[in-house]
Amino acid sequence: MHLLETAYQKEYAHRRGGCSAVEYIDRFGLLGPHMTLGHGVWLNEKDIDRLAETGTCVCHNCSSNFRLRSGVAALNRLEAQGVYTGIGIDEAGINDDRDMLQEMRMVLRAHRVPGMDDSVPTAAQVFRMATSGGAKTTVFGETIGTLAVGRAADMVLMDWRQISYPYLDQEVPLLDAVLLRAKTEGVRGVVCDGEVIYADGKFTKVDRDGALKSLHDELQNALTDDEVDRRGLSKALLPHVKAFYANYIDPSRHEPFYKPSSRV
Repeated sequence: MHLLETAYQKEYAHRRGGCSAVEYIDRFGLLGPHMTLGHGVWLNEKDIDRLAETGTCVCHNCSSNFRLRSGVAALNRLEAQGVYTGIGIDEAGINDDRDMLQEMRMVLRAHRVPGMDDSVPTAAQVFRMATSGGAKTTVFGETIGTLAVGRAADMVLMDWRQISYPYLDQEVPLLDAVLLRAKTEGVRGVVCDGEVIYADGKFTKVDRDGALKSLHDELQNALTDDEVDRRGLSKALLPHVKAFYANYIDPSRHEPFYKPSSRV
C-alpha cells in the first residue's frame, strides 16, 4: 500500500480520520508482516514505533521521492527501530533506466546526516535492503532474497574487473566496492529461479532490440483525438489543482521528520 508519500496525504489523513494514516489503517488490523507500506516519507515517530511493533514493512523509493518532490524518508530512524525495509524504484527512477545499482548508491548517500558518528546507512544495510530486505516485503520472502539451499537460485553475476580496475586497495571491503563501483555494463549474467534470463549482454527470453523498435515505431503515430483531448484537459485542470492545494497543508502539523540538523 502506498502510504504517506506526500505531505498532502498526511494532511488528508488527519482531516478524514482525525489521526495519522498509520493509526487509521491500524484500526482495521491492516498492520503486520503481511503489509508493506510504499514510501512512508511522512511517518512520525509514533508511526514508526508502531510499524516496528507490528512487524510492518516499508519499501523505500529514494530516487522516486526526489524526482516527485515527495521528501526524504526517515530511513535511519526506520532502521534504528528495526522496521523491515526494502528498496524500490516506483517507476520514477532518477534516470528512467530502473538501475538498481545506482538506486543502492543513492540510498547509501542520501541519508548521511551531519556528524562523525555511525548513524548512517552502511553498505551492508543497503545491500540487505536490496536483497533479503526486499524479499521480506513480498509474499516470496521465504524463497528469495538469499543464496541458500532450498531457496530460488536468483543471482546477478558481475565482472570483477569492471569493479576493481584499474586499482582497488586490498583493505576495501568487497561489499563496499560492489556498491560504490558496480555498473550495469559490468553485469554478465542474471539467473532467476535457476534459469538464465540474461547472458553476455543479451536477454534470453525476450528480443529487447525488437521490442524497443516496435515501441518506437508505434509511438511515431500522431496522437488520437481522444489523446489530444485528454492532454488538453490535464493542462486546463492543472491551475485549479494547484489552487486547491496552495494552502492545504497546516505547516505546524507537517514539519518534515527528516531535517539536516537532526540525527534521524
